[in-house]
Amino acid sequence: MKAEQQYIDLFTQYEGMINQHSAEVMNHFRRQAFEDFCRLGFPTRKQERYKYTDMAKLFLPDYGLNLNRLDIPVNPYEVFKCDVPNMSTALYFVVNDAFYSKALPTGHLPEGVLLGSLREMAEQRPELVARYYGKLAGTSKDAIVALNTMLAQDGLLLYVPKGVVLEKPIQLVNILRADVDFMANRRVLIVLEEKAQAKLLVCDHAMDRVNFLTTQVVEVFAGAGSTFDWYELEETHNATVRCSNLFVRQESDSNVLLNGMTLHNGITRNTTEVILTGRGAEVNLLGMAIEDKQQRVDNHTFIDHAVPDCTSNELFKYVLDDSAVGAFAGKVLVREGAQHTSSRQTNRNLCATREARMYTQPQLEIYADDVKCSHGATVGQLNEDALFYMRQRGIPQKEARLLLMFAFVNEVIDEIRLEALKNRLHHLVEKRFRGELNKCQGCAMCK
Repeated sequence: MKAEQQYIDLFTQYEGMINQHSAEVMNHFRRQAFEDFCRLGFPTRKQERYKYTDMAKLFLPDYGLNLNRLDIPVNPYEVFKCDVPNMSTALYFVVNDAFYSKALPTGHLPEGVLLGSLREMAEQRPELVARYYGKLAGTSKDAIVALNTMLAQDGLLLYVPKGVVLEKPIQLVNILRADVDFMANRRVLIVLEEKAQAKLLVCDHAMDRVNFLTTQVVEVFAGAGSTFDWYELEETHNATVRCSNLFVRQESDSNVLLNGMTLHNGITRNTTEVILTGRGAEVNLLGMAIEDKQQRVDNHTFIDHAVPDCTSNELFKYVLDDSAVGAFAGKVLVREGAQHTSSRQTNRNLCATREARMYTQPQLEIYADDVKCSHGATVGQLNEDALFYMRQRGIPQKEARLLLMFAFVNEVIDEIRLEALKNRLHHLVEKRFRGELNKCQGCAMCK
């Protein structure tokens, strides 16, 4: 049986149950998403955007789903004690693919800010959610987005009204919890109106040593003059598969920072698409992956300069050890008439062994003549001269290797605009390179 057939049969049999436990705004898109999924089928490696990852193989196993929305026996506020030292955050949880609303932070959000279950918000404020949901994440061209749209029943909504500034960063912890192999499908919808500001830290953790598959679709609308930081930290285990699609639309003079960091995983496929629709918009897109054993990280990015006078800076770095595999395919499109575009794309990769593999494909497509654009990629090994120099000064080879790898990824960490998070990442990355468990200290689920 082809991998897609089990999902076609699943939706055909349980469509009523899926709709019953979600909101009409989300249900409105399911039937079309299902038809698109049936037409497209899972992408193959013959397709350019998925040439480095066999998606059908990842979805072939029989995963359990919680379509009937049964309560998961876990209180994340009791098992998850981790936070970032010296950084006060408003802490929220999504358990598998359901927003945890039984207990919420005691701090009050500014007036007009909405943060909570996407399903519940879609029922309470259907006109607001309908204005944005599904508007960036189209299902007609990507089967993974279509599959998520037809199965997702809940997730997170963050809405920040005009001129409101969230002084305290928001921390969202995605917890994977199951006794059997499990599939979670979650949605995230983020809307910042004109001159609004927010910072969101998203952490992925897995409580149980079973096989997990997660699909995630995130839609971000950054209004004129708004500022938004998105930090995503993946710390799961080597039996997890993650397929994430992040879509961002920026209006004039908006400033968005996207920083995705993979410290521990199994197989990860991240797609990020940004469209700059207003003059003066700026996006800084960064990524970091540290891999060993048989781990794999595949990042696919697309930045669309649709209007003049916009800026994009893109930097991705990989450190690959053992037999790990990394892939990066990044495209920057400068449309006709998008004069005075400034764009820089860089992918640098370090293979610590001869068995590690890195595939990189930076691309520029320019239809304007007054622009400043550059792109480049490098794949190399540790500098033998630097290792020799450090060993001559009494530094053991293992420690010298660690120091060089740490210095290599430091550039991505230094772009973080939260000092406490930056310091915490320095600590976690050092632990990762030392081969220690890359789990936050004080986290009960990790002990």
